[in-house]
Order: sequence, then structure tokens, then C-alpha cells
Amino acid sequence: MARQRLIVGITGASGAAYGVQLLQALRTLRGWESHLVLTEAGALNCWHELQMKRKDVERLAHAAYHPRDIGATLASGSFLTAGMVIAPCSMRTLAAVAHAFADDLVSRAADVVLKERRRLVIMPRETPLTLAHLRNMVAASEMGAIVFPPVPAFYAKPRSIEELVEHSVLRVLDLFGIHSRRATRWKGLGKA
Repeated sequence: MARQRLIVGITGASGAAYGVQLLQALRTLRGWESHLVLTEAGALNCWHELQMKRKDVERLAHAAYHPRDIGATLASGSFLTAGMVIAPCSMRTLAAVAHAFADDLVSRAADVVLKERRRLVIMPRETPLTLAHLRNMVAASEMGAIVFPPVPAFYAKPRSIEELVEHSVLRVLDLFGIHSRRATRWKGLGKA
């Protein structure tokens, strides 16, 4: 049985932990493989926020590609994937996706995912949002992307930053049909 492929883009927005934890989760799943594109700014954030070098992050993926390698397999719709997650997604990358400005491998792979009608999940990390940011999110959504800001879910009663990040990552994996027992599911308020 062929393994499912999921593309992971890590860009220069704050929140490198989302992409890294997504790679770690995919590493443990049988039948799935991750294909990473880590931008230059994404690598800087991985170092600044997590003290991880580019090679450390790339080792978490099944395959890693240089962000300027427009000739990589990910740049073609014939490379079969379940889709792509950009975690975190910078506003520059969001703008490139929203306007099909495929000038690097992250935005090109996202463009391919959209044109092939595969699932694209964008985790934008910026606040406050300008009207341009909001319009770019609408444009990406109208093309079929799922805009998934990594907003904490406090009903899960997280005890650490890692648990906050994990909850969002597990919810993103839900969107690809990967369901974990570790995910906190809303069970209602119950009786008072």
C-alpha cells in the first residue's frame, strides 16, 4: 500500500512549533510521509524560537526541499499528495498563495495543491490583521484553502505551550482524516 504524502511548509511567521510538531506527529504515523519546505525566514524562526538548526528540522521530515527549488517534485500536480499545511504561514506567503504568485517552492506547491483541488491548510500567524491580510485570507478560502489560525482552545485545559500547540496540530490532522485519541474533543458543558 502506497504511503500518503503531506507537504509541510514552514515560513517566517512566529509559531515554528506548529510546523515542527506537525512533522513529529507525521513521523509517528504509519502510512504517511512528510515533505518539508523550510524557508530561510522559517529556518531563522526555528532557531530563534526552538533553538533548532535547519538540518535538525529537516531530519524530522521524510523528504526536505530547498525553498528556491522550483523544479522539485512538489512543483508538479503529477506528484500525488493528500495536500499541504503551511504552519506557520507568514503574511507574505499568504499573499503569494492568494494571488498565485508562485515565486518559491512553498507558494508554488500551494498553488499546485489548489489547482489539483487537494486540501490546503494555512495557519496564518499575525495580529492584529490589516484589511490586506483579511482579503488575502478570503481570496485563499475562495480558492479552496482552509484558513486555520492557531488560536488556543482553552476548553482543552492546556497546562503548557506544548499542549496548546498539540491541540491545534491534532485539529489540523483531523482535516486530513488523521484522528488521534490524544485530541481533546468537546463534550458539551454537562450539567451545572
